[in-house]
Amino acid sequence: MAFTYILRCADDTFYVGHTENLASRERTHNDGKGAKYTAARRPVRMVYAEEHPSVESAIARERQLKRWSNKKKEALVLGDRRALKALGRRSTKPRAEFSWRDLLDRMP
Repeated sequence: MAFTYILRCADDTFYVGHTENLASRERTHNDGKGAKYTAARRPVRMVYAEEHPSVESAIARERQLKRWSNKKKEALVLGDRRALKALGRRSTKPRAEFSWRDLLDRMP
């Protein structure tokens, strides 16, 4: 069995990883023998974990979560589905009223 997990570090940042043994991995991080990132931000506390059928799927999920903003990770940790949905939407930036093609067509 494999897991993807999120740790909250002492400086209130998140660390995302994967493991096959959650308790052992948290101890490893708190002993300073895990990632360099967490070694400098101890103590850490596991705030979220999900089970996966394979190490490969746990790694894929880890990569996905690492690309998320801190706000979105916080919503996941808190189980706030509404915030997750809102944060998952792409921002809708106002579009230009013209295109590059329009500009090129106007050039002599």
